[in-house]
Amino acid sequence: MRTKFIGWVLLLIASLWLSACATGPDTTLPEAPAVPSESRYTIGPGDELNVFVWGNPELSVTVPVRPDGKITTPLVEDVEASGKTPTELAREVEKKLARYVNNPIVTVTVTRFVGTSTEQIRVIGQAMQPRSIPYRVNMSVLDVIIEVGGLTEFAAGNRATITRGPPGQQQTFRVRLSDLVNRGDISANVLMQPGDILIIPESWF
Repeated sequence: MRTKFIGWVLLLIASLWLSACATGPDTTLPEAPAVPSESRYTIGPGDELNVFVWGNPELSVTVPVRPDGKITTPLVEDVEASGKTPTELAREVEKKLARYVNNPIVTVTVTRFVGTSTEQIRVIGQAMQPRSIPYRVNMSVLDVIIEVGGLTEFAAGNRATITRGPPGQQQTFRVRLSDLVNRGDISANVLMQPGDILIIPESWF
């Protein structure tokens, strides 16, 4: 009886060890919290902005945010736009225009979104169109795959990983893209977070 009991305990320990090896520390992606709908969008280089000055159409323009993060509009040069919300930028432009226009009222609208690097999701590896894409509220990994045109025929989708967190504190998690895309396993769909890096490796054979 004692030998039988010891054998049962050893079998249980072995089962738990094999289970731990099968999953690994990087296979379970923690559920990303849904970003509130009132989350503020911050402007980044590459964004396109419509700066509308009420009652002054000659001062209203559509301009890109330069790589240095600044914009230039009529009467207002080199205003820092990157890192600000559209509302914050509008107030800044109003202050600068007040030297030339009586009580200016400015509205800034983002017409093309890129965002700062911390609000982008970067996709590298075996995607049809690897690139950085703007993060959207409650974006899932399936949304990301659709944005980049799907997986290539050489993609090892179930070995894909998401790297998350600030430099020096990054964590890597496994995602099952092949199960999601090819088998329709919706349980493999996960929420993304701003700044995530999705890495899709090439199949070994």
